[in-house]
Amino acid sequence: MRPFSVSHEELGARQRPGRRVAGWPAVALIGAAFTVVMLGATLPTPLYPLYQEAFAFGELGTTLVFAVYAAGVIAALVLVGGWSDQVGRRPMLRAGLALSGLSAVFFLLADAPGWLFAGRVLSGLSTGIFTGTATSAIMDFAPAHGRGRASLVAAAVNAGGLGAGPVLAGVLAQYAPLPLSLCFIVDLVLVALAAICVEAVREPVRRTGKPSLRPQRIVVPIEVRRVFLRAVVAGFAGFAVLGLFTAVSPAFLGTVLHNTDHAVTGVVVLSVFVASIFGQAWSSVIGTQRALTMGCAALAVGAILVGTGLLVASLAVLVLGALVAGAGQGLSFRAGLGSVTEICPPDKRGAVTSSYFVAFFTGISIPVIGVGAAAEAFGLVVAGTVFAAVLALFAAVALLLTARAGRQ
Repeated sequence: MRPFSVSHEELGARQRPGRRVAGWPAVALIGAAFTVVMLGATLPTPLYPLYQEAFAFGELGTTLVFAVYAAGVIAALVLVGGWSDQVGRRPMLRAGLALSGLSAVFFLLADAPGWLFAGRVLSGLSTGIFTGTATSAIMDFAPAHGRGRASLVAAAVNAGGLGAGPVLAGVLAQYAPLPLSLCFIVDLVLVALAAICVEAVREPVRRTGKPSLRPQRIVVPIEVRRVFLRAVVAGFAGFAVLGLFTAVSPAFLGTVLHNTDHAVTGVVVLSVFVASIFGQAWSSVIGTQRALTMGCAALAVGAILVGTGLLVASLAVLVLGALVAGAGQGLSFRAGLGSVTEICPPDKRGAVTSSYFVAFFTGISIPVIGVGAAAEAFGLVVAGTVFAAVLALFAAVALLLTARAGRQ
């Protein structure tokens, strides 16, 4: 027999006073834990200049550190992405939190680049587990009439956590002692609090029969496939532009504008994620098709502005590009995620959601690696500008495909 997710009504019927919670309180608790894990994933972003100085590596080394994180995310999504449908959400959430905490420990112990690579792999595995599992758990706990709001919560806490990480690390590195350690100590405390949140909620999946814990194939049920593909095209473009900005902006501030304030770096990176959250909220107002179309258009414009900001050495233009691209990413990401999770069968939700994110983290890693390698050969400005132009073209193609799908 196959495992299946228990409906919100069944959860409510079985819930006893004084026991673990379900419904919207559980959505809030899982969302808080989700935020903590995503925050930990981006803590090192404003610290890379310090690591480069301490361990004597260049832009290519930094992008390789980022790339192993993306590889960890994809590995987790592919290898264990559907396990939460079988063993339950909470066991997988516990595993994700354990890996997140272990990643912070590796960064605390880092005295050579190898520790950074290992820490980022662990962080990627944690993110890969949590991204699909927590999103599915949030959808499980939401009542049927609140699924749209729940998908917005899942997307917003994802982006919010990613945006909060660089700010927390940047402020502590700039204004507090232990610039390469204190943020990870704080992260460990947050992980412990997140574990309490996970333990407080009910298990929304009831396991029946012996689970088959094998690596999942990237297979999407036929009834979801058309919606899935349309969402992935737009989402891939969004995450690719996001990857370009997060890869370029810290180095751009330090090497081109000669601004070494780590807090400023954190705030600049935060801007793209804040814009993403606003884009996600807006998508629920204007509808899925319009959100996908407008999101792709904004991504194309945002990528052009990011490239222009690099070319003319203007922080204002770069941040404007981040805001436009972030809004576009939020529009396309949330609309796609909501459309996929709402029509996905409950017993396939974890696997399909994980497959959805595999495409995105592939997109976010490609420009990072490419920019790092090209920057070593041609310089950061040339590499970033060329990649911005390529991604603007890709976003334009995604716009045409999305608009054509909407007319069918």
